[in-house]
Amino acid sequence: MKMRKEAQGDKAMSTEFASAGFTAGQLNAIVKKLGGEESGRQFLRGGLTVSYQKLAQFVGLDGKVTLENFMKCVTSWREQDGVICFSVTSDGTTGPQWVERLKKKGFQLSKWAKDVLNSKDFQPTNGVTTEIAVLKGMLFEDDDRITKKIRAEANRRKFTKPNAEVACLIREMFTDEEIEAMGLVWITTMHEPIKDSDDDPHLLIVYRDVSGRWLYAYYDEPDYLWNRDFGFAFVVPQVSPQD
Repeated sequence: MKMRKEAQGDKAMSTEFASAGFTAGQLNAIVKKLGGEESGRQFLRGGLTVSYQKLAQFVGLDGKVTLENFMKCVTSWREQDGVICFSVTSDGTTGPQWVERLKKKGFQLSKWAKDVLNSKDFQPTNGVTTEIAVLKGMLFEDDDRITKKIRAEANRRKFTKPNAEVACLIREMFTDEEIEAMGLVWITTMHEPIKDSDDDPHLLIVYRDVSGRWLYAYYDEPDYLWNRDFGFAFVVPQVSPQD
């Protein structure tokens, strides 16, 4: 009888600690896949949603979906007070490689976007995870939504400039339907401007449109007035334990 109780206890324990078979690194990767710590908490509260359009792509003939593919369909962004947050991880893809990679996946690239990606100033990183904050255009009065004031607001929040590759990672990461769910049409990556073939400074922009899924580029002008349906992507600095 005693042995039977212990066996039942062992079974209950193994059920409770379902993560026992995972390493700390694997658990950390799962949390990152969910979009970070806060998104992980939302998942536990039942607050994350799934993109069924994405999910349909992964359903097998038996009607099943692997956990890995299911996790790709979990909405990996969150919004609070007009700021959209998510994380991206670089993989060393160069600018010219991004051109081919995005084209193969059905994305469209403007001439100026290709110019920026093919520039020597496009410098990719590898294995770097970056927390992104997108300031929604609605945060600014219509007359104040100009580049220099947007950057000033980002500085006030202690946000920094992203690497230009972040635009490519965002374009690949989100469907147009997800961008629409964010309440946006465009996401401008506020990186250090990169000059195009005409020697004009440009910023890379993710754009959803009926004509296709675009990676675009536009002039970096301090007084340029942006529309309300734009979002502006910056980096949230990581705080060290000492801080």
